Amino acid sequence: MDKKGEADQTGGEILWPDLTKGRLIKRYKRFLADVRLDNDEIVTCHCANSGAMLECCEPGREVYLSFQNSSKRRLKYTWEIIRMDTSIVGVNTNIPNRLVKKSIEHNLIQELDNYDSVKSEVKVSDHSRLDLMLTGSHRRNCFVEVKNCTLVQDGLAAFPDAVTTRGLKHLVELQRLIKQGNRCVMFYLIQRMDAKSFSPADNIDPAYGDELRQAEKNGVEIRVYDTIIDLKKIKLGKTILLQM
Repeated sequence: MDKKGEADQTGGEILWPDLTKGRLIKRYKRFLADVRLDNDEIVTCHCANSGAMLECCEPGREVYLSFQNSSKRRLKYTWEIIRMDTSIVGVNTNIPNRLVKKSIEHNLIQELDNYDSVKSEVKVSDHSRLDLMLTGSHRRNCFVEVKNCTLVQDGLAAFPDAVTTRGLKHLVELQRLIKQGNRCVMFYLIQRMDAKSFSPADNIDPAYGDELRQAEKNGVEIRVYDTIIDLKKIKLGKTILLQM
């Protein structure tokens, strides 16, 4: 696999931009959050996370924002990290796809190594795309859907943190592609360091949990990894025990 450019320079890590520290006042309307910076200025930042953000959205917590002074942006700050009691947590849902792709390009995921190329945002039907497609000579195409997980309670990571019809649709698409002779992987990336095991969140979205178990029976592979994260970078961590 071609390892040129940014991925090669960072060895699969994603380096955070310069971060600005503050305290979370509140998150609202899903994509907005008010933060009091250390200089007492209050700013409204973009929250790139459409989930409920259970267990990582508590007012008063220390948070870190990135800043981009672009004329195209109404909100200059983006919320990247929150510090919880047992781990700092990455809340930006744009990170997992990038990090998993980089990790694959550097053969850091044993289950997904030695493919020739990886393509992002692959159209698989008229109304659906999947995050990654891996191709290689004499190998089946491998479709990978990546989900961001930030919900951890007493060491148990769970997905989703809100009912997800879109996530359910992705599971159906993966099973359809399996029937066509492809390899398919459901990949959960936990953007924190305090998870010991992972389970579908049946108490939040039982339909998703049922479909995930059915997908596994039909040949969809499930992979769960945590991350190693600090205020400089985030990189792939270890495999997390799956409890189905």
